[in-house]
Amino acid sequence: MSSKFDTIIIGTGLGALTSACLLAQQGQKNLILEQNYLPGGCTSSYWRKGFVFESGATTLVGLEENMPLGYLLKQIGINIKARQLEIPMKIYLKNGDILTRYQNLEQWIEEAERVFGPKNQKEFWNFCYKVSQFVWKTSLQQKFFPPKKINDFLQCIKNVTFSQLNYAQYAFYSTEWLLKNFDLLDNQLFVDFVNEQLIITAQNYLKEVNVLFGATALCYTNFPNYYVDGGLINVINPLIDYLEKNNSSVNLRENVKQIDYSNSSKSYQIITNKNEYESQFVISGIPLNNTLDIYEKVRKKFKSKVLQSSQLSSAFQMGIGFKCENKQKFTCIHHQIHLESGLPFLNTKSIFVSLSHAQDTTRTDEASQMVASVSTHWHNPENIFVEDKSILEKLVIKILVEKGFFEEKDVIYYHSSGQKSWEKWTGRAFGFVGGYPQFKHIKPWQMMESRLDNHKAYICGDTTYPGQGIPGTVLSGIIAFEKIRTDWKISN
Repeated sequence: MSSKFDTIIIGTGLGALTSACLLAQQGQKNLILEQNYLPGGCTSSYWRKGFVFESGATTLVGLEENMPLGYLLKQIGINIKARQLEIPMKIYLKNGDILTRYQNLEQWIEEAERVFGPKNQKEFWNFCYKVSQFVWKTSLQQKFFPPKKINDFLQCIKNVTFSQLNYAQYAFYSTEWLLKNFDLLDNQLFVDFVNEQLIITAQNYLKEVNVLFGATALCYTNFPNYYVDGGLINVINPLIDYLEKNNSSVNLRENVKQIDYSNSSKSYQIITNKNEYESQFVISGIPLNNTLDIYEKVRKKFKSKVLQSSQLSSAFQMGIGFKCENKQKFTCIHHQIHLESGLPFLNTKSIFVSLSHAQDTTRTDEASQMVASVSTHWHNPENIFVEDKSILEKLVIKILVEKGFFEEKDVIYYHSSGQKSWEKWTGRAFGFVGGYPQFKHIKPWQMMESRLDNHKAYICGDTTYPGQGIPGTVLSGIIAFEKIRTDWKISN
């Protein structure tokens, strides 16, 4: 006989855990199923050879109450111990200049004018910052977006403001249009900078990313950025603890194989590699591609919304442990390095480097050691093959030595992962990471919404609205919860 639960949540990414925590707060008995041996999905950390490496995401933004993660933590009464970063990021440009992405807007504009020239930089960044402020403010005002049911529309109309109507027009314009509008499109150094910043925040380039998402993505360093000692798994663990203290269970190493709905029992049957379960509700926190593989009933309905390998990216990632006697030289821990030519096999134009914080003693065995997480996009992962990863490994280390991160003799240990490793670690189709990219032909209201089958199956995560990143996935979990709560009148 199968065990019964109010809700079964598939996956332990931040979207899934957000929905699970908010439902647990309402008294729901939840079971969260995770195929990996560690929770967190693309926001996790793991120990290897004396170092703690990040499994995916390395940046953290949005702990304020008016941002999705801050909202969640306030709702469930949890505090995350985090260090606010003085400098969010540094950019190593192809011309040899080093650009500092200051949080303070005026300071950042002065830096942008120094590097890219004074022409329209102030006007461009003031506009982008206003758009980003609007997007973050609106995200928690419109928790029923995209609207699909009458009640969704009523809730959206109830919370609509003049500014929302005014800014909505920018969903129809690309970031390329925005640069052209500010007469910046002929500034090639600036265009390259924008493209490489967008690829790590919106998973696409300025021709495809609309202004609402593009401006917000470009300005995320102008909001408080944080670092969590011990790795980002220490964002995940407090949520797991909350669930286990509130009538919920988290099962690791349990992979969901099939979802069925029984008309006779009016419930869902969940078949895993270990057990069978029954629940009133189901939330899929795994990508739409994977969800349709296990829930045949909705496969045809959402087939057109599924993106294929040619539209997605996996990642080539390296974890490097190295000796560093002078940690204080790293006043910034996040760095993007623009490359003169594309990396072999992948042809990507930049790499992203995140370091362990100088004051974090929990990620290495010895105080004189540090950790570097290096990543770059692996476009079309199903069809692009890397013949020899060691070529990429040696090149990445050479680049970091040249930029002064360490000397080659200081490298203690390193390993790399690619498309196959990501597919095994996360279970995600093609090993794709970062979520669905932004495309100009897909407007925000056309993105995948929370409801799967017009009954009690829902979905959240980075393949649903609003998309990628920790703030985006958390918001998707909040929206899924709100639609479940109002659709079925759930309250504590």
